[in-house]
Amino acid sequence: MAKKMDDPFIDGGLLAIDNCTLLSICSAEPANKAGVAALTLASVAVTGADFTIANGDTSGRKVTVAQQTDMTISTSGTGNHVVIDDGTNILVTTCTPQVLTSGGTVTAPAWDHEIADPV
Repeated sequence: MAKKMDDPFIDGGLLAIDNCTLLSICSAEPANKAGVAALTLASVAVTGADFTIANGDTSGRKVTVAQQTDMTISTSGTGNHVVIDDGTNILVTTCTPQVLTSGGTVTAPAWDHEIADPV
C-alpha cells in the first residue's frame, strides 16, 4: 500500500518553526529553552519574514531560515550550535565551529530544516 502526505500536514510542523522569535549562536547544545541563555554567545530577534516554507530539496517540504548578518557577540567563546526558539521550545542544529570575541559581530548563514515525504 502506498503512503502519501499532503503538504499542509508537513507544513504544520514547519509553521511551528516559522513562529520562532530568537536565533542564538551557542557554545554547546542546550538541553532545553532554560539552558540556552547560559550558552549563548550572540543572538538576534527573528520574525516570520525570516522563514520561508517551500518544497524540500529531495522530497517533502522545508523551511529556510534567512541569513542573519552583523549579530553582536555578547560573550567570547567557540560557537558550534545554532538555536531558534519560540520562547518555550527549541530547534538546535550544529554549525562549523568559530571562535567569537565579545564586542565583535558574526553572521549566521541561511540554513534549512526539511521534513521528507513518507516512504
